[in-house]
Amino acid sequence: MTSRAARNEHDLIGDLEVPGDAYYGIHTVRAVENFQISGTPIAAYPDLINALAAVKQAAAGANRDLGLLDPQRAEAITTACSEIRGGSFHDQFVVDVIQGGAGTSTNMNANEVIANRALEHLGHARGDYDHLHPLEHVNLGQSTNDVYPTAIKLALISGLDRLGSAMGGLADAFHRKSAEFATVLKMGRTQLQDAVPMTLGQEFEAYAIMLGEDRQRLAEATELLLEINLGGTAIGTGINTHPDYAVRACTHLAEITGIPVRTAENLVEATQDAGALVQLSGVLKRVAVKLSKTCNDLRLTSSGPRAGLNEINLPAVQAGSSIMPGKVNPVIPEVVNQVAFEVIGNDVTVTLAAEAGQLQLNAFEPIIVHSLLKSLTHLTAACDALDTRCVSGITANQSHLDATVRNSIGLVTALTRYLGYANATTIAQQALTTDRTITELVTDTGLLSSTQLETLLQPEQLTRPRRLENSMAEEANG
Repeated sequence: MTSRAARNEHDLIGDLEVPGDAYYGIHTVRAVENFQISGTPIAAYPDLINALAAVKQAAAGANRDLGLLDPQRAEAITTACSEIRGGSFHDQFVVDVIQGGAGTSTNMNANEVIANRALEHLGHARGDYDHLHPLEHVNLGQSTNDVYPTAIKLALISGLDRLGSAMGGLADAFHRKSAEFATVLKMGRTQLQDAVPMTLGQEFEAYAIMLGEDRQRLAEATELLLEINLGGTAIGTGINTHPDYAVRACTHLAEITGIPVRTAENLVEATQDAGALVQLSGVLKRVAVKLSKTCNDLRLTSSGPRAGLNEINLPAVQAGSSIMPGKVNPVIPEVVNQVAFEVIGNDVTVTLAAEAGQLQLNAFEPIIVHSLLKSLTHLTAACDALDTRCVSGITANQSHLDATVRNSIGLVTALTRYLGYANATTIAQQALTTDRTITELVTDTGLLSSTQLETLLQPEQLTRPRRLENSMAEEANG
């Protein structure tokens, strides 16, 4: 099968040949030549391509309603956009995600692909722009400066929805393990030193709650993204649009996507303000930091198996060494840690790019969207992997945990109310120097009877608030 002969197209720079079978045009070809940076085309982010098509479809509908675009062209553009949103022609979005021009190359790539596909629906050849033009018709009433930011927000909202679902699945896995380990006693630690007893279930429930809190922060960040500047065109003044265009385009966009977007009250402010993107980046960093801390804990508590803490077992998913037989590494938590490091770095990039905006536009939104979409994509995959490949298969080494509680110096904290702080300190020091247990030493001193100790050191007494027995304390201290 042979490809079509190249076609000649013209722009303000001059003439240029475009591959005959391409749906993109001259502006896209120049962008591909200019921006050979990351090797990642915008097609790597389907949410962004679908969002661009939705914006163009909404614009065509608004312009048709206002009598600015004839029904035939509007229908052809709408059909092309619907096909793109259905997954077709994504391979034609070839410009590098990192680009100069504040996203103009991305907007032009979309204009050209949509125009050439719409031309085919009208019975014309690709490149026959006398009948339907990428700028005159597909881009009618628009600027990159309102199309691109609007599409970015739609793409991010879609990604946030998937991340929220993945975090919910991971939280559910931790909840299930919390219930499974509800009666498994262990020592809590502060500064990596023995603290006081808790249950393994309480430890895992904390991880679930942290994820739930961060999902709420994602919802708050999503709310800020619903405000769009579509209709503001170049700098927010709405030049070259109908007075009713912004409202109509926003209404169409909400209907097309099912996302309740709303037009910003001040389009000049909205066109230059990247605050919502900075806010989102900070939330993603928060998710990454807490997720990484959780993975640190999983790696630490599963360390060993003989020379480490050895409190839990992570599922073995692959051999761990080419030289040490039988070694298994915590590879899933490790990969999640690395995603977190990347997200934290991406937040720095977003911060710097947002701060570098000047006057009525931020020219650096391409690197912002690239950073945010990477963070969303990788965090989602990380949560899914941690859920299905790690947390769901964790088991507890209960006998080992029981032994560490019995031998821990931290048990004395539970007895301080009854022994007094000075006596408790002395017993703790003796335990360290003699390698005897707290219960043995307290029994030997006669400060508490074995019956009293049995009552006070029950798991339910050690791991939650309780009423203090004054009579027992008075008896012990008197």
